[in-house]
Amino acid sequence: MQKEKIAIVNVNSYGRDFPEYIQYLESEIGPVQKFRFDQDVSSEELANQLRGYQYIILGTHPTLKAKFFDLDPDVKLVARHGLGYNNINLEAARKHGVYVTKEAKIIEQDAVAEITIALLHAVARNICVANRMVHEQEWGVHRERLMGLHLRNKVTGIIGYGNIGQRVGDIMKQGYNNQILVYDPFLPKEVARQKDVTLCDLKYVLEHADIISLHCNLTDENEHLIGKEELGWMKSSAILLNCARGALVDEVAVAQAIENKKLFGYGADACIREPIEPTNPLLKLDRVVLSPHVGVYNLECTKGMNQKVYEDIINVHNGKRPSEIVNGL
Repeated sequence: MQKEKIAIVNVNSYGRDFPEYIQYLESEIGPVQKFRFDQDVSSEELANQLRGYQYIILGTHPTLKAKFFDLDPDVKLVARHGLGYNNINLEAARKHGVYVTKEAKIIEQDAVAEITIALLHAVARNICVANRMVHEQEWGVHRERLMGLHLRNKVTGIIGYGNIGQRVGDIMKQGYNNQILVYDPFLPKEVARQKDVTLCDLKYVLEHADIISLHCNLTDENEHLIGKEELGWMKSSAILLNCARGALVDEVAVAQAIENKKLFGYGADACIREPIEPTNPLLKLDRVVLSPHVGVYNLECTKGMNQKVYEDIINVHNGKRPSEIVNGL
């Protein structure tokens, strides 16, 4: 069978901890090349650099627009190394006969849920500030900066109750005796009954929850789902968590709410601009804890993601359908 080529785009982790997957692809498919592009790279530049590559393993950036698919007739598959696919024009890919796939939800479920809980603890107990103070020999000084919040017997609001949202809800319900409120317009009522959670509208969740955790996809309709008005609905003691997509929140409004003591803190594994810009106001605040979009970065999850992408490429190469197709082919 004729050799084909694989481009790994903005996914540093693919094959790093498990190099055998690159070796498998090189042996069974053909050459593998890693690329790094800016978030705002043009479609022309992408098409020029990726022409001749049949398979693209894609990170959260850049965006593959309709023009890219018009200009690059070689691509057969775009395999997202993650769950979200808002950076791919699905209709254009479908029009050109290009499969778009994502990771299976179960692969990332525990990893992302666990970093969500880790960020919750870091914000609620000011752990990052405390760690920095100890490293700077500030033991027992300015302890008022470290006053935190209790998590047990509170109310957790989940925005987007898919696999990850459900896992976070389970942890907060079973581990912290929290009541779980859910905003998810696509969730069947029967699922809510089975999980013993309360379906509400967005405003009710934001008004009543002590902890609000975002786990929904990013779409054109829900960009800045949490903005100045929505932040005004929240308790001043609330903690907001975002382990989905940065653009779900208005970061400037979040920073202002924390500065004005209208929100206790913010923990996120995603930002609107990645890497985060040095002028981002979130970086100035003690009660903001950020990680660089590494929610899936544990060995078990990374291996599962590498395996899934490898299987998708092998299937398309052999004339079979890949799994987890998201663009209707």
